[in-house]
Amino acid sequence: MRIIRDNAMNESSHVAVLEVRYPDSAEWDIASFEQLRDRELDAIRKEGENYDREIWFRQEPYFRYFRKFKKTYPVMMQVESFLLKGRPFPEGKYINAVAFLTELKTRVLMGTHDAERVEGDIVIYTETEKVPFPSIHGSEGHSYPGDTTGRDDGGVIISMIAGADSRTCLQDDSMHVLYLAFGTPSTSPEVLEECLDQAKIYAKTLAPAAEIQRHFV
Repeated sequence: MRIIRDNAMNESSHVAVLEVRYPDSAEWDIASFEQLRDRELDAIRKEGENYDREIWFRQEPYFRYFRKFKKTYPVMMQVESFLLKGRPFPEGKYINAVAFLTELKTRVLMGTHDAERVEGDIVIYTETEKVPFPSIHGSEGHSYPGDTTGRDDGGVIISMIAGADSRTCLQDDSMHVLYLAFGTPSTSPEVLEECLDQAKIYAKTLAPAAEIQRHFV
């Protein structure tokens, strides 16, 4: 499987991918991951004691990007649910937790996929029409013209605006995982690299024997 940038993709948009092959869960260091998770969440809570949406998000490129499509930036909603509504961090499903914790920490949008459920190569491109696909949310979603989108041989699997599909999303038995960090046209590549650095720290804390590769599209 390759991750390819379509020639028609907006040259200013980027996607960074952390590909992780996790060992059997018997080899995971869950205690160390939970300790790191709790320290990180405490730090995020402390940083958010004087939370101001204007400062945290309204001036950021993701907020403006989603507003163009008349949508709300989902990472902002996650952060506010955690900081302002006291929603607990999801327990269990540690592989998913790596991405969720990275989003809270970096505020960068991520997508997660089971690489073994991907059909052929993944092509990242700029969408030109509405293309239906089965959404992870349990209903039929669609891609958005002008949005950064990913497809494999079976169809659309990810849209920045619409989210992930139900075919390649993480399952309970997923061990070969793709963590995708999405950048808007105004997001610097360095921001995505730092996001992958953070996700790698969490993945390696959870599973020190995990095999990790990076791709920049």
